[in-house]
Amino acid sequence: MTKTMQKKYARLIARVGANIKKGQPVRIYAEADQHEFVTILVGECYKAGASRVEVDFAFQEITKLNYRYRTLKSLSHVPAWQEERLKLMVEEVPCRIYIESEDPDGLAGINREKMQKSQMARYKVTKKYSDALENKDQWCIAAVPSYAWAKKVFPGETKNKAYNMLWYAILKTVYVTKDNDPEEAWKQHNADLKSRTAYLTEKKFDYLEYKSSNGTDFKASLIPESHWCGGGENTLSGNFFNPNLPTEEVFISPKKGFAEGKVVSTKPLSYQGQIIDKFYITFKDGMAVEWDAEVGKDLLDKMLSMDDGAKYLGELALIPHDSPIANTGILFYNTLFDENASCHVALGRGFCDTIDGFETKSLEECHQLGVNDSMIHVDFMIGAPDLQITGYKDGKAYKIFENGNWAF
Repeated sequence: MTKTMQKKYARLIARVGANIKKGQPVRIYAEADQHEFVTILVGECYKAGASRVEVDFAFQEITKLNYRYRTLKSLSHVPAWQEERLKLMVEEVPCRIYIESEDPDGLAGINREKMQKSQMARYKVTKKYSDALENKDQWCIAAVPSYAWAKKVFPGETKNKAYNMLWYAILKTVYVTKDNDPEEAWKQHNADLKSRTAYLTEKKFDYLEYKSSNGTDFKASLIPESHWCGGGENTLSGNFFNPNLPTEEVFISPKKGFAEGKVVSTKPLSYQGQIIDKFYITFKDGMAVEWDAEVGKDLLDKMLSMDDGAKYLGELALIPHDSPIANTGILFYNTLFDENASCHVALGRGFCDTIDGFETKSLEECHQLGVNDSMIHVDFMIGAPDLQITGYKDGKAYKIFENGNWAF
């Protein structure tokens, strides 16, 4: 991929994704083998007005070694310097940019119980800082290819060809081409998504019903004081940003405790460097009460037991089967992309910014209204060619999806 195209993409991340404002600090999280693209991105962040750009590099192979050799006590400990850094982040409210490129199978074989317990222990310390940043900072998740990820997506190709093919596929999904203006393309894209959210919000549905021949038969109630979101969003201070590049979804947080029935996955889920596939989850009184998976059942068990909120839903997202990412015909083995090719639901933490007047409400008030709280937020895909979604208001039915696509 040419440096010109990479620079165009990096500019999009800095100016449309994070939408960095003059004088804002920026923190970038990426894998160490992406240093060349990150260098380009750092330059674009400064050109967008960043006062300071810090980069936190990780490396998946080292992460795997840490889980293999470090004790549970060591992995669970949050050093004082790390906590001080979190405090500084709450004070400064930097833009945060996450560059994904990990191998979907890169953490296969690790001790999952050790990972789960250490993450739960660390979360008890770090939660108050993440809560303090809720809806205050701009953040953006984007992706660049790695050779391992590319070979997973295109196993029949050579390493270099697969890498280039994944680059072109990623750029296509985020509307970056050789001759276009990506910023203008995203302006139009956001407008299209907002028109969908406006219609759905106006209807004020009591609940949604999902049905598909694959076994999905499911209902989820909505919070009366909520609205649909999609595309870009605003911080509490009014800074507009696009948290996901790409995005094709409109979404809402359902009411905790009010979901019934069975949802069946339609795409593999890459979770913590491992794959969960061909699974279903059954809900009763809003909580997952039964589940199974042909691949990764033990990992699904661990995920659903992360904390009290992990068995409840935090998001319902609508994406037509006939969408740009779905039409690539590519299974990315990465939730950022695969969730935008299919309707999905998310286990765990909900979004307070789907609550009307969230700007003046505390997290506790949002949770009391029915937004779920959890240390996890994991999307999994349930879209299908024959998926029917119906919204109900005061007993009246409105078609939302018919045969997997928008009905309005």
